[in-house]
Amino acid sequence: SVRTYSIYSKLVWPLYVKWNISHLTIIDILTRRSYSQRREIAFEYEKRSKKDMITALKGALSGSLEAVILGLMKSTAQYDASEIKGSIKGLGTDEETLIEMVCSRSAEELVEIKRVYKELFKKELEKDVAGDTSGDFRSLLLALAKRDEPSNIVDYEKIDQDARALYEAGVKRKGTDVATWITIMSERSVPHLQKVFDRYKSYSPYDMQESIRKEVKGDLEKSFLTLVECFENKQQYFANRLSEAMKGKSAKEKVVTRIVVSRCEVDLMKIRTEFKKLNQKSLYQTITETLKETIRRSC
Repeated sequence: SVRTYSIYSKLVWPLYVKWNISHLTIIDILTRRSYSQRREIAFEYEKRSKKDMITALKGALSGSLEAVILGLMKSTAQYDASEIKGSIKGLGTDEETLIEMVCSRSAEELVEIKRVYKELFKKELEKDVAGDTSGDFRSLLLALAKRDEPSNIVDYEKIDQDARALYEAGVKRKGTDVATWITIMSERSVPHLQKVFDRYKSYSPYDMQESIRKEVKGDLEKSFLTLVECFENKQQYFANRLSEAMKGKSAKEKVVTRIVVSRCEVDLMKIRTEFKKLNQKSLYQTITETLKETIRRSC
């Protein structure tokens, strides 16, 4: 077709013969297509050149732009699985990334991520996470990773019981019964927990997020807060993360890249709406003012 020929002449052939292909051409073609369309382009490249397009892109790109484009060449689950692997690979753990990737994903998304993780790395995601974390933080992440059946069930008989249990396990007592918090937050549906958190206010002088800040610290605090923020409004959580990542002089390009790439075919339009509500400025404008030219064009 004319469209296939156009893509071939602008991207596929120049990559193959190693011409000095414009970064903007790569950005223009690959960011304006869906994942399935990008895979078709890669297939066409490999069919005609007998070479791998990902390898060619690595040769043509570098730095943050390479991270964005190579991320877009993966499915959402492949990208998420790779980010989790990257957060626990080698010396030290990137807890910030691990918390975001596990605590913000739905049960349905995590089921697919686990399947792809095993396919890509020949290991169980839970085993890798368990080997790199410890204590209550590990227990929470594993409880979330083990969820198998996505559900929207609201058990009206348990709403009050769960709200009271969360209060009695935390604010009401000295010390925190973290196991009870983990059980309730990992085993109940999102609609159910939204009602539980609302009922919780009738028992506690603090809302759930305030209670978490008072009761636990460190990675466990960040994990529970991420969970509750996502249960209440996931797109607002990501909008907040993007805002924080682009505040000040040193923007966190990795955070912006990770969120934009991982959510571009999930809920990025809704995140953009929430971002504008929070900042009175569009995500596009903020990225334009904050990030390097090649990165902002790809986002």
